[in-house]
Amino acid sequence: MILYDYVLSASCYKVRLMAALLGVRLDHVAVDFHPGREHRGLAFRALNPAGTIPVLVDGDLVLTESTAMLVYLAHGTAWMGGDTAVAQAQVQGWLAFAARLGASLGMARLHDMLLYAADIAAVRRDGVACLRQMEAHLVERRFAGAIWLVGDGPSIADIACFPSVMLAPDGGVSLDDYPSVRLWTRAVRSLAGFIEMPGIHRLHELKPAPEAV
Repeated sequence: MILYDYVLSASCYKVRLMAALLGVRLDHVAVDFHPGREHRGLAFRALNPAGTIPVLVDGDLVLTESTAMLVYLAHGTAWMGGDTAVAQAQVQGWLAFAARLGASLGMARLHDMLLYAADIAAVRRDGVACLRQMEAHLVERRFAGAIWLVGDGPSIADIACFPSVMLAPDGGVSLDDYPSVRLWTRAVRSLAGFIEMPGIHRLHELKPAPEAV
């Protein structure tokens, strides 16, 4: 499988992360997203007319939506979140929620890091609303003795939402007010096979506070 990739893209990272957690090998083709905007060029649009990344190619199959890539990679595994109609509906709901995270927290990050045009107050406000919704859900899950968004184990729902949440501070939105969200991010980062991207790191032993050094 070939992944057309950009190292700083949250959408690309979720596909890389899912593949790593599953032990699936991907061959990476770097796309000059910024500043070259290669994804908007004619050659790339021949592969993906929408001019977006990531793109996953497996033989004759070409996928251009990151959530579809997660489903494709995880098909037939426990990462799909369960076999019941309820579980599958819940997973699909969180995949849609991940798109809201991208349009809010993700756009705030693009604005602050790559100077994308955006109503920054509005996208930050929408991002905060998403984080509050996640926090409320994860608090209820904790009361029920669970940590993941759906079911008893991690699923593609968690992987779809994780990058935009973790990178929220890059767009000026702090995670300090969301303890259950932060606990959930620690659970994701503790998974066997977890890989990093710039701005998202593995769990490490607690280090002394700067003033204590």
